[in-house]
Amino acid sequence: MKHWLWLSLAILLLDQAGKWMVLLALEPYEVVALMPNVNLTLMFNTGAAFSFLADSGGWQRWFFVVLALIVSGVLVGWLLRLPATERLHAAALALIIGGAVGNLIDRALLGHVVDFIQVYLPIIPLAIFNPWPSFNIADSAITVGVVLLLIASLRAETPRA
Repeated sequence: MKHWLWLSLAILLLDQAGKWMVLLALEPYEVVALMPNVNLTLMFNTGAAFSFLADSGGWQRWFFVVLALIVSGVLVGWLLRLPATERLHAAALALIIGGAVGNLIDRALLGHVVDFIQVYLPIIPLAIFNPWPSFNIADSAITVGVVLLLIASLRAETPRA
């Protein structure tokens, strides 16, 4: 199943290219409207999802680097041990690996993750979701990968007694 790592590499390259283009083109917090309810906005996240632990004094940078290395290693091991028939599982793991390594590179090199996609969700009346916290291509790949992993797990036939 190692051939699925091409998908991880594609996500990684797309993520890093997007982040560096935005870093070169925008000033922090500059907003560029792409379409209704979707903007490019350069932001930096020193924490995890939804800026969890962002104000923790800096130790979280290396904690998340080590955590991402461990999780990525475990996921690569899982991917390489999958039977060839488990394509949905493999795609899900490859997406998660690519996204995790993309954010890992940001954290290790820059000390923060570069986020730049900003979405407004007017169907949700809560101010906390308008705009939705900024994210990036790696975050999107991780999210899609987790959803696919859940679907694959639910689809897996359970042994009958």
